[in-house]
Amino acid sequence: MPAPKKTARRSLLVTSVVLSSVVSSLALTAPVSVAAPSPSPGTSGSPSPGTSGSPSASPSATPPATMSTVGGQRLGLAGAQVNLASGVPVLPKDLSARSWIVADAESGDVLAANNAHWRLPPASTLKMLFADTVLPKFTKTEKHKVVPSDLAGIGSGSSMVGIKEGETYSVHDLWLGVFLRSGNDAVHVLSQMNDGIDNTVAEMNAHAEELQALDTHAVSPDGYDQPGQVSSAYDLTLIARSGLQKKDFREYSSTVSAKFPGKTTKNKKGKTTRESFEIQNTNRLLTGDSDVSVYPGIAGVKNGNTTNAGATFTGVAERGGKVLLVTVMNPEKDENNEVYKETAKLFDWGFKAVGKVQPVGELVPPKSAAQASAQPGANASGEAGGADAGGTEAGASSKPVASATAEGGTGGMGIAFAITGGLLVVLAGAAFLVNRRWPLPDLVRRRH
Repeated sequence: MPAPKKTARRSLLVTSVVLSSVVSSLALTAPVSVAAPSPSPGTSGSPSPGTSGSPSASPSATPPATMSTVGGQRLGLAGAQVNLASGVPVLPKDLSARSWIVADAESGDVLAANNAHWRLPPASTLKMLFADTVLPKFTKTEKHKVVPSDLAGIGSGSSMVGIKEGETYSVHDLWLGVFLRSGNDAVHVLSQMNDGIDNTVAEMNAHAEELQALDTHAVSPDGYDQPGQVSSAYDLTLIARSGLQKKDFREYSSTVSAKFPGKTTKNKKGKTTRESFEIQNTNRLLTGDSDVSVYPGIAGVKNGNTTNAGATFTGVAERGGKVLLVTVMNPEKDENNEVYKETAKLFDWGFKAVGKVQPVGELVPPKSAAQASAQPGANASGEAGGADAGGTEAGASSKPVASATAEGGTGGMGIAFAITGGLLVVLAGAAFLVNRRWPLPDLVRRRH
């Protein structure tokens, strides 16, 4: 579909950090357990948008008896976990995903979950961990000329953005390829720039451990199916929440379409020109499709699809000042765009339930969050190019400003995020110490 036209922007400041010394002592209601779905292993054929691999050994069709309890005991139980009470809407009845989670992105409360810690193949949603790990390493304007070794080892059937050997690309171009087209070629080039595939995977696993995403083990940087490569709905949500702290991550994941460099040609007079072509985000809640509407307030994050993993998706959306994260892994229903349909249903439920339902767990903060909160000058943005000496993003003031549209791209439908500057580190750290949460930065949401 064509990129939407820009209209006048309307910025809304939403304060995400709420300091409170009062800790609620309300007892949770009795857990509601629903039998976990038992889908057949994925058997999809040709790659679809967001595809990153080919089949390997399929995971079991039922969740393990024992799962991690990071974030709370309830999250380690099989089946749906939710605290139903007066005024709390019932969960959608036709969910078929092996695993899913609905969480308040800013407070960290897990509103409901189903097999949250079931370790499953993540497909291209693993690119969120890749981006969260590698984005701060390079400035957007850095250039790289692609050599054959940069594209070596890309798996058969991989989704590609169309990078060519001998052509030069900016880091900005490469990240557009990663986020919009889920390009494994772009991931491999950036990995080679980051001292190689093995080093990048090692850094991704170290970062996952720092985030306490302990269900996650990366074997490839792009999510291409590999034996032993797993994550969970809980971990993907943690990873997305970490990525959304970064301005560039928010910007790329909310970009609907962009121009991508093509091949260099010469005319008869010897003048060289660089062709370009349009790429579009494969997140159907962001772009819409024949059977899926753009979800109101959507701002990313990442989709994936492989034969082994099935369809996977993590999304973030805002409504009425609330920001929710939803992750859905491998719906059993074999219908077009089912992962987005089930995500939309869980978003709808979450926005009705938030503030009414007692949480069943929490998204834990990174291991270093407590130490970082003691360093007001630290850079919490993690955007490419880092921060200035004062801890504020380069060019930023202490006043909130609307984030810029991705250079060369069209801004995300609904909302995209921006940060205020160095002050957010102090506020986020203080909120964590009081409430044991890791909220997103203060946000200015932009609308198109």
